[in-house]
This record gives sequence, C-alpha cells and structure tokens, in this order.
Amino acid sequence: MVFKRLLGSLGVGGPTVDTVLDPGPVRPGGTLGGQVHLKGGKADFDVEYITLELVARVEVEHEEGESGGGIVFDRFTVGGGFRLAEGEERSVPFGVTLPWETPITELYGQPLGIVLGVRTELSVAGAKDKGDLDPLTVGPLPVQEAILEAFGQLGFGFKSADLEYGRIGGTGQQLPFYQEIEITPSPQYAHRVNEIEVTFLAHPGGMEVVLEADKRGGFLPGGHDALTRFAVGHHDSRDWNTDVDNWVRQLVEHRASHGAYGHDAPYAGDGHGGHHGPGDHHRSGPGMGTVVAAGAAGLAVGVVGGMVAAEVVDEVGDFFEGEEEDEG
Repeated sequence: MVFKRLLGSLGVGGPTVDTVLDPGPVRPGGTLGGQVHLKGGKADFDVEYITLELVARVEVEHEEGESGGGIVFDRFTVGGGFRLAEGEERSVPFGVTLPWETPITELYGQPLGIVLGVRTELSVAGAKDKGDLDPLTVGPLPVQEAILEAFGQLGFGFKSADLEYGRIGGTGQQLPFYQEIEITPSPQYAHRVNEIEVTFLAHPGGMEVVLEADKRGGFLPGGHDALTRFAVGHHDSRDWNTDVDNWVRQLVEHRASHGAYGHDAPYAGDGHGGHHGPGDHHRSGPGMGTVVAAGAAGLAVGVVGGMVAAEVVDEVGDFFEGEEEDEG
C-alpha cells in the first residue's frame, strides 16, 4: 500500500495517511464507506481528529467570463482522540451519508466530466494537514436514471454536464451549486430549442426536476429562456416517456412569457422563471462538462474515439494535483 505523505505543518517524520473508498459508485443520499489508513511517524503523535471533506470542481460566472475552482460542500469527522505510536499502522473505518443533492458523475458507467473528490484532513498535536485526496464516483438515483433514459428514448441526446455556482430561485436547493445536464433536442423540438438543461434537486422525500429550454430566436422576449420545474417521488411508477414528453411540451409550447417564480410557486410545471440575479443563476454555456454521444439505448452514453475518456482523466488529475499544491 502506498501512503501519501502529509504536506506542510507536520514536516518530515510525521504520520502519513491514505484514504481508501469502498469500490463502486455511491448514490446521492447513500452511504459512502471506506477506511482511513494511518501510519505513524518517527515519534508518537496525538491524533485529535480525522475529517473528510467532499470537494467539487464548480464553474463560477463573473464579469470577465467563467472560471472553475474547488468548493467544499460537506464535512464529516470520522475519528480521532487517540495516540498514534511511532511507526504504528492503524485503520479507521467510516460510513458517511452523502447530501441528497450530490451531483452524479457517471451514467451507465460512462463519466460525465463532473469532478468530485474526498479530501482527508488530519489534526495532530494542534497542526492540521489536508493531505489525501481521492476521486469520488456517484451514480444516479433510480428515478434520475429513469428520467434520463426517457429523454433518450424520446430522441434527445446527451451533450455535456457541469456544476454551476449559485442557486435556482423558488426551489428547495440546499447546496451552493447545482448540476446542469445539457441535452440536445429530439427532431420533434429541434426547430424550437437549441438545448434543454436538466437539474435534479433531490431530498429525502423525493426530487425537484428543473428543466430549462434554450429557445431559438423569437419565442421569448429579451432573449430569456424558459424554465419550469416538476416534483417526483423516489419510488414513483410512471410512464416516464409520456411524462417527460409532456414536461418538454409544456416547457416549449406554454412558456411564451417569462418572470420569476417565488418559493411558494406550485409544482407540476405551474411555476416558471427567468434569470436569477447574483448568486441565483441557471443559464450557462458549455463548461467543464465533457461531450459524449448518445447511444442506441437512449442516453446510454458512449465515448467518442477514446479522446473524451483521456480528457476526463486529465481533468481529474489536474484538479486533484492543483488541490494538493494549494494545500502545501
């Protein structure tokens, strides 16, 4: 096993840490399990606490354009309060619950270009070090997968996905950012919209599905886009193809006007809104999301020529290397 040396304050001879996550993707609201492996240094050390941070690479829009950076969106203390003897090896198991709004990073086993990580912070003898950083893979909830599959079966195609800093007004959003899954229109709607963006805001009792249509010229005044939302349950048994088609039809055909909707706006497509002001945003161009092709089975995504997979790996590597350098 390779242990990653902690950077910074503990210096040479300090303990090392390696966090190993359980194999396979975890789902939003699910349990992330694993173990933190510690190896003692050249002296005894008092480990005050071990903390895991969930980190996401998020796009931020500003006057100069758009830039990306890491943001911590949850923290968990998983151990501490013990002495780590010189050269001692110790493993601390953990099981933590991911936020329900945790973005999905893969669909049908293919990466979407979303970069999440788990960073380990160790507090030893009053010194804190953020050393180990591991990629986090999150798969969709069953209802998310069913909705995306319905889009695919209706002829829509996956384009890209990214994380946008800000909040969507009128929703129960909890995290300081949201995920946009950008899909290309089916032939039926290609003359009406350029693309549709799907955002899932899950919570213990169900999920809000926010849809936004980037309409082609002439349908909305002032260049604003149509936006609406729908409520679904985690265990709903529906004809998803019919429901999703109805959602898109409402979005495209019945959103000829725009305006903000309040927090008390009803569900099922009765509320709609435009832009959301500073910190409350929902439109963006292609960001860090990687482009994948829609496969024959709906949105079962395929890698284009092998290049996309390499870009994702490089992106993840650059992100984690940059984070570690920042902490040094």
